[in-house]
Amino acid sequence: MSRVILLWSGGKDAMLALCHARQAGHQVVALATFAPPEPRFLAHPLPLVRRQAEALGLPHLLVTIEAPFDLGYERALARLKEEWQLDGVVTGDIDSVGGAPNWIRERCQPLGLTVHTPLWQQSRQALLADLLARGIVAHLSCVDTRVLAPEWTGRTLDAATLCELQQLAEREDFDACGEQGEYHTMVTDGPGFAAPLRLDGWQVARQDHLAYLAEPQG
Repeated sequence: MSRVILLWSGGKDAMLALCHARQAGHQVVALATFAPPEPRFLAHPLPLVRRQAEALGLPHLLVTIEAPFDLGYERALARLKEEWQLDGVVTGDIDSVGGAPNWIRERCQPLGLTVHTPLWQQSRQALLADLLARGIVAHLSCVDTRVLAPEWTGRTLDAATLCELQQLAEREDFDACGEQGEYHTMVTDGPGFAAPLRLDGWQVARQDHLAYLAEPQG
């Protein structure tokens, strides 16, 4: 059994990768979120990410990365490898972004860490069907309004929503899984959750071409 950390955004792909990693027999010892100093993630609010980790009963590691980022990632991964006695890293990456090499694979290679990408280049239809079959509950936390209307923000990725999304993706020629930034998600329930998370009071906000779920203040 290999000891791994899972690179955690809190979205559907990270959750699906967690399920596949455990099914493959890997021991997921922690969830790690790489972030710049003083991060503010519109699509993946850190308070909700921490609640997810608590619900899953796993440590959450917020790993600060500074420029130059390639060296910053490698130093951070080297520390994690030593501190957690890691054999590898799991990511929810589905495909290359803009044709670029896989960033984490490039950073892990000199460290001798194996990178597991269980979702890599799988059929989008198969991945979305797998999401439903495993009982993963995810919500659109951020959408690019140049691709999807703001009203998509906050929708639950149930069967009806996924069917509509896939039809729209085929018609408008975009990635149905949002791999190119068309949309992002946050998971509120799934295998291993002690209890579902609630999004009470969250509202849709706008910034430039993005519409996103904003956490309640106070």
